[in-house]
Amino acid sequence: MKELLQIIQAYQSCKAENLPVALATVVKVEGSAYRRPGARMLVTNEGNLTGAISGGCLEGDALRKAQTVIFQQKSMLVTYDTTDEDDQKFGVGLGCNGIIHVLIEPIEYANPKNPIELIIEAVKDRQTCLLLTLFSIPRSKSEQIGTVFLKKGNQEFGSPEKVDPPLWLQLKHEIQFIEQAHNQIITYQDQGGISVFFEQIKPAIRVLLFGAGNDTLPVAELAQILGMELILIDGRKNLATPTRFPQAKKIIHGPAEEVLDQIETDIHTVALLMTHNFEYEVIVLQRLLTWMIPYIGILGPKKKTEKLIERLESKGIQVSSASIYAPIGLEIGAETSQEIALSIFAEIKAVLNKKQPIFLRDKVGPIHELGEKI
Repeated sequence: MKELLQIIQAYQSCKAENLPVALATVVKVEGSAYRRPGARMLVTNEGNLTGAISGGCLEGDALRKAQTVIFQQKSMLVTYDTTDEDDQKFGVGLGCNGIIHVLIEPIEYANPKNPIELIIEAVKDRQTCLLLTLFSIPRSKSEQIGTVFLKKGNQEFGSPEKVDPPLWLQLKHEIQFIEQAHNQIITYQDQGGISVFFEQIKPAIRVLLFGAGNDTLPVAELAQILGMELILIDGRKNLATPTRFPQAKKIIHGPAEEVLDQIETDIHTVALLMTHNFEYEVIVLQRLLTWMIPYIGILGPKKKTEKLIERLESKGIQVSSASIYAPIGLEIGAETSQEIALSIFAEIKAVLNKKQPIFLRDKVGPIHELGEKI
């Protein structure tokens, strides 16, 4: 999400100055690669880049290709085969051992349905959207259809007229089943081998940080680095300030009973209880357990959490610990507040992605997974 927002900001700046730009998008990967489908990079005619499509290996060549796209005003599909032992052809030994397909599209500012405008619509509010990007590997030398459609709840945006009617009928049917699934790439052989990248664009993770002590400062900093939306909640006005927490989108002060009524949550929201105030957290936890929050992290020893649960159960409240993670964070030997923040966000990422944390060297198969059908 953070990269998309940076691209949008750069796009709007270029639009204000009418600077020609193109958008490069990784649409398919075979084998190993640094970035996965959905990685994007905005390129200006002057050579300025925002975002990334690799670890820095492909950007130089993609820049030159993008400048050609801007000049010709025609989209282009570029394939980088890094399985070739002679990968010095890109100017650097890649070592990725994969094939990366990158779609590069010229951006027309006058077109309110251009790819970036569709992305802007997708991130306007906290609603998961489905973005469709069409490309053809067999006809990679030809102009590509590109990013043409956005499904946002019951709303539809884009230019489906760019898609042949028979294929569009198939896509309309497919959307019903893909909308709640993971990103997928489907190749329609009966439609000339056209591939469609069905991409989920989800809201940024919202972090409800209860606690404004010094140990939460690194948590706020790392949340910003990761592009998460931070809401800070604390009863101490002298600690919960914009000066101490410039990363916070919103700061809420007050007793636990009052602050809870000012909080909005969704399935992309996580909560961190780091107040060091047992009574405050009893009230907060009671309310959090009634919300659909996939992750509630509680700082402190396991015994503290057991006492929190005992207190709630003594009040007749049934507590399900399915979404409670306490002690908070992954076991990485963290000691400092900065290391604890790292372990917290590593755990959040694993939980939200439904992953069991392991050393990647012990994983069987590719690091990244993406559903694909032909």
